[in-house]
Amino acid sequence: MSLVVRKMDETSAHRFNQVNRKFEVTSKVILDMTHGKLTWAVTPVAPYEKEIPIEDIDPATFINSEDKVIFLAEVEGKLAGQIKLITWWNGYAYIDDLIVNPQFRGHGVGKALMEAAMQWSREKRFPGIMLETQDDNVAACKLYESCGFVLGGFDQYTLKNFKRNETALYWYLIF
Repeated sequence: MSLVVRKMDETSAHRFNQVNRKFEVTSKVILDMTHGKLTWAVTPVAPYEKEIPIEDIDPATFINSEDKVIFLAEVEGKLAGQIKLITWWNGYAYIDDLIVNPQFRGHGVGKALMEAAMQWSREKRFPGIMLETQDDNVAACKLYESCGFVLGGFDQYTLKNFKRNETALYWYLIF
C-alpha cells in the first residue's frame, strides 16, 4: 500500500470533502474523574450509523495560507482521507476535521494525517494542538491517544441543540 500525504494545492483542491463521512457506532466513551484526572473507558451500544456533516467552506482559502492548512491522503492515487487545521482563538493549532474513507480505515491513514498535522503545527511554532470529537467516535479517541494526545475536558451540553445524545470531548497535545 503506497500512502502519500500532501498539502492540498490548486491541483488537488477539487478532491477536498470527497470523503465518505459515515461510520458505524458500536460503542461509546464513558468518562470518569478520579483524583483530578480525567480517564475514559469504552462501553458497547446498540449499533447505529452516523454521518459527520460537511462544512461549507471554500478550500481555496487554505491554499498558501500561513494560519490554516488541509492535508489530503492518497493510497494508490485514490483519496483516502483529509485533515483540516486552523489557528484557534487560544493560539493552538486546531484540528477542525479528520476523515478517512471507510475502505482505508485501520490502515494507518489517520495516523499519517495526524503526523502531518503535528509536523505542520511544530513548524508553525504552535504551543500544541487541540481538537473536539464526540463520545460516540471511539476509533478517533483511540487514534488521538495513540498520537500522544490527552483528554483534557468534556461538555455534555454543547451538542444538545443538535438533538444528539453526545458529549463533546476535548483532546490536547502540548509541545
